[in-house]
Amino acid sequence: MIIAPSILSADFSNLGRDIGVVVDAGAQWIHVDVMDGVFVPNITIGPVVVKGIRRATKAFLDCHLMIMEPERYIDDFIKAGADGITVHVEATRHLQRTLTMIRENGLKSGVSLNPSTPLDTIKYCLDNIDLVLIMSVNPGFGGQTFIDAVIPKIAEAKKMISGYAIQLQVDGGVNKDNIARLAQMGVDNVVAGSSVFGTDDPGKTIKEMFDIVSPVPY
Repeated sequence: MIIAPSILSADFSNLGRDIGVVVDAGAQWIHVDVMDGVFVPNITIGPVVVKGIRRATKAFLDCHLMIMEPERYIDDFIKAGADGITVHVEATRHLQRTLTMIRENGLKSGVSLNPSTPLDTIKYCLDNIDLVLIMSVNPGFGGQTFIDAVIPKIAEAKKMISGYAIQLQVDGGVNKDNIARLAQMGVDNVVAGSSVFGTDDPGKTIKEMFDIVSPVPY
């Protein structure tokens, strides 16, 4: 399983340090939550910060665009050094075109669905998708509690992408108490924010999460 710590919960005054700690502990990806204050009720960071993060780490930069009309900013995040870009099905009118744009530039193309958004909205784009992100909280803020009602949706998504080279990612309320269940369901990739950076020792927490899902993770 890939564990992608979300910098939304990191110390922004020591961002390079915090990223280094979790990467040294075995984190393969860094999850970058981009919010515009329109699609979600919060404003975070943009391409300039991503460019700075790129200089600080060689880890995979997983940019999650929680913004309206993300297609307008794809080029900016590509130039900033993103390795993968995930857009919300609810935020773009032409999902297939946007996913194709991401892929044509050599990045992993991802699509995210809010808890109440049905999986049918992506079934005609599976050939253009590298990652499906199921939100297990309503996006916008870190530190929320995992919505258990999303569990059947995760199972359904796993069946939907069977036969495709698509990763299944879950984001929202993931912690040491539920990561094993997600691994057992076949989730390939989880995002963990406050459950990592909200602890006294984020590096130790990452290692403990890996130990739960794999005996030799790093």
